[in-house]
Amino acid sequence: MDPEVETFPPYPIRGVRARYFHQTSCPGDFADVTVDFEPWEEGLTFEVVGSATVEDHFRRDLPGFRAALVEGIREELAERVTDVPVALAVVLRHIRVHEVDSRDASFRMAGRVAVREALDRLQGPPPRPKRRRRP
Repeated sequence: MDPEVETFPPYPIRGVRARYFHQTSCPGDFADVTVDFEPWEEGLTFEVVGSATVEDHFRRDLPGFRAALVEGIREELAERVTDVPVALAVVLRHIRVHEVDSRDASFRMAGRVAVREALDRLQGPPPRPKRRRRP
């Protein structure tokens, strides 16, 4: 890839924590991950750092949860990053799994949340509403 061409991400975005909780009824949803978005070759690469921490007391389907996380990242990138090529390595630093409420859909949503958080860091948070003065 030509170094002059702008890509996503333009620089490393580290320590992106994405949490997805939805506990209003059964089944619930729970996913908690921390990832880094690193500039890489064109496309999307997923890595698990050797020192990654895993909070999973029951050793559930971690490979399936990781695949769902990547799927959510890909979906959100396809919707939100349309003006520049994606050249990204996603590095998993931490994953937390709930014994009952974690499922693939939870981690797919956490992947989407991670992309939103990374984009917020690049573009800045949305503007806050202004308070009205009392007369």
